[in-house]
Amino acid sequence: MAERGSVSVIRVGGKGSSLNSYAVCAISSGLAQVRVDSSALDRLASALLDQNPPSVTKFQIPVPKTLTLEETRAFFTVLLNKLLLVPSGSAVRTALPVLISEALNSRASNLDGELIDVTEEERVILEKLCLPSVLCGVCAILDHKSTALSTIIDAVAALSCEASGVDVAAFNSIDSGDGFTAKEEIGVAGDLKVLLNGSKLVGKVKSEDILEIPKINGKLREVVKSVHSSTRIELNSSVKVGISGTAKAFGATVVALVAGIHNLGESSLCRVKTNLNSINNDSLRSLFEKDCLNRDSLKNACKLVLDANFEEDYVKFVHEANVLLGIVWKIVTWELVIAFVVLEGGELLSKKVNGGDAVVDKKNERKKKKVVLGKGTGVIVQLIKDRLQSKGLGALEKCVEDLFLFLDPKDPEFDGLLTKIKEIVESNESRRLPKLPKGTRDFAKEQMAIREKAFAIITEVFKRHGATALDTPVFELRETLMGKYGEDSKLIYDLADQGGELCSLRYDLTVPFARYVAMNGLTSLKRHQIAKVYRRDNPSKGRFREFYQCDFDIAGQYERMGPDFEIIKILTELLDELDIGDYEIKLNHRMLLDGMLEICGVPPEKFRTICSSIDKLDKQSFEQIKKEMVEEKGLTVETADRIGTFVKERGSPLVLLSKLKQEGSMFLENSSSKLALDDLEILFEALEKSECIDKVVFDLSLARGLDYYTGVIFEAVFRGATQVGSIAAGGRYDNLIGMFGTKQIPAVGVSLGIERVFAIMEQLQKERNQTIRATETQVLVALLGDKLPLAAKLVSELWKAKVKAEYMVHKKVMKLIDRARESKIPWMVIVGERELNEGIVKLKNIDTTQEEVVPRSKFVLELQKRLNP
Repeated sequence: MAERGSVSVIRVGGKGSSLNSYAVCAISSGLAQVRVDSSALDRLASALLDQNPPSVTKFQIPVPKTLTLEETRAFFTVLLNKLLLVPSGSAVRTALPVLISEALNSRASNLDGELIDVTEEERVILEKLCLPSVLCGVCAILDHKSTALSTIIDAVAALSCEASGVDVAAFNSIDSGDGFTAKEEIGVAGDLKVLLNGSKLVGKVKSEDILEIPKINGKLREVVKSVHSSTRIELNSSVKVGISGTAKAFGATVVALVAGIHNLGESSLCRVKTNLNSINNDSLRSLFEKDCLNRDSLKNACKLVLDANFEEDYVKFVHEANVLLGIVWKIVTWELVIAFVVLEGGELLSKKVNGGDAVVDKKNERKKKKVVLGKGTGVIVQLIKDRLQSKGLGALEKCVEDLFLFLDPKDPEFDGLLTKIKEIVESNESRRLPKLPKGTRDFAKEQMAIREKAFAIITEVFKRHGATALDTPVFELRETLMGKYGEDSKLIYDLADQGGELCSLRYDLTVPFARYVAMNGLTSLKRHQIAKVYRRDNPSKGRFREFYQCDFDIAGQYERMGPDFEIIKILTELLDELDIGDYEIKLNHRMLLDGMLEICGVPPEKFRTICSSIDKLDKQSFEQIKKEMVEEKGLTVETADRIGTFVKERGSPLVLLSKLKQEGSMFLENSSSKLALDDLEILFEALEKSECIDKVVFDLSLARGLDYYTGVIFEAVFRGATQVGSIAAGGRYDNLIGMFGTKQIPAVGVSLGIERVFAIMEQLQKERNQTIRATETQVLVALLGDKLPLAAKLVSELWKAKVKAEYMVHKKVMKLIDRARESKIPWMVIVGERELNEGIVKLKNIDTTQEEVVPRSKFVLELQKRLNP
């Protein structure tokens, strides 16, 4: 079948062919003729070869009186296609589709009232096909026109933004980064930004009418795609039962389209009136008011559609929907006309309505030249001006009439306008500066130097404690990750289905480690891993969607609290050696929490969700948490208040532990909390002996929202000026590995949030006025002139001797010296014409500026002596 604009004949019924909405509209509007594929006619004819000539009767194809000519022709186009889709063996003669195609090509006003010869089986088939063909034909018109409209409206809205001089900065923040913004809404905002890129006319006036554009237009895009999908399927479906179901399904889809069109009409109408008032031209206002376009006309048209749907008069329903679409299309066209007049219409307004000579205001003409439109809107305005000039600028009414034709889908130039708008958006998109996804960042060379230094320190500490390195895939099966993170599971990044497996990006390194241990049947493993993890979180300072974690985990049976002690000791070593400043490690025990919740009267099934609420106490007040626990999670006020008395307890580990274990303590009467207190006593004594307990704070409000924790939990918080929140966390998870295998392997681990640590280190570097070398280059081989081969030979000798070296060839010696200074390279090897002739090189110390001459054959040895004195 022919694509848009390629040929004027559309073939139907061929093998593998399919009918689309554009083809239906092209035939129904008389822009194309229809041709039945000969293979389809042969198939119908072959089905009747062995049958006796059938008897025929007169039959009149019922055409609903409410349909317009265009809708009627769309109905017959779909009917023709469905007759050709009748299953093999059905007795449909070739004469019937030929008759319909000839009637369509003759551009007959309609086929209503004509009696045609049909067989009894053809009559039954026609009666079954008529209603779905009507609905499908009109829906094809709705699909085609609304799809075109959804492309046009963003360009028209962009012109309105410039005409009214509004502030469009809000378009930049449509994508909040939290994953809860509609995709099409973000798409509209992006296209508007492309169209308005470079405009000097926006950014002055606040307007709610403009701010709603992405939502209104985005929702229309969404429902248009739904209508298109449904229509494409129904256009090419064969005869089947359940016609009423088809009508209701179409009704549900079109109702959403009607709502989207109505909202667009109201939104566009507001902008029309705003811009019309800014012109204050009676002639243009009179032309607009002649069309009687207002909220009441929109409301009444929409009511007719919905009433017909409610009454299950589906033919009237789709017809009235098409009428509503025509009204809104006219409003959008007026929006384009008036926005164009505001921006470039000085010549139109200077002409007399009834003809006569134009009087051009030269002062305004000069001002107009200074107007800077957006890169996209400027192209559209020029298209309009070119069209008007090619037609010859006449009276205002004539120009407005021609602009209405320009936006008429039947106009020969309309397809070109659609194509141009798409090209504008796509070409500007490709020229636009690239942008990082929210929650990610690039790292420049100086930042990478800090990161590499930090990773080296971290890796050294990990290896000091006997860990082996491990790497796991960046994505896991979704089932591996789900059910391990409690309420945080909503932050898992899901991937599109590829090859039948549902996968997600890893949320942390702990669950993949547990999966690895279980999958390989290991009973013990001490491992470290530095890798990226991903969370569909709302980015903020120090909080990213893609970031590194540095994990150390110990799995297996060990002495009681031994691994817990070593993990916390490792954390203190990491933070001390990274030299970030003051920090504290908040520590608690999950079983102590469970005991506390049981004492307070919390049902066991709510332990985890209440823990998630308590875990927010570092960011919210207890009153806010209390409200969440009572109103959202169903606790009584009394229970919430009892929790409040406990979670406020924090202090020195040994002091608070002594208080909790004193005689009469409710914690000693609870089996879970008593076991936890015994664990903590062993742990605190070990930390005291290792001289790191002063970094630990026993805090009963620490809950850690992750579901898999079973014992000690902890979180490191930076106490310096840079506010980044938690910088490390971890705990015991004795049941996690068992979720992937048959054995329960106890484990405990720590994860360092290195991105936040980097933020602290970068800030400290600024405060201390420190400079970081991006490279470790020791020597710059500097060749005066253009002798690259000699530079290659000299620098290769240094590389062979394991000296970190670079080279540069330039005719000016100061350019070479500047390069060394900028890169903080301590030594230079300078070779010019004189040095080359005498077989020497000049060694220059950049810090002292001293130079000395050494033999060419010994320069590597001499440099090594100076680099390693």
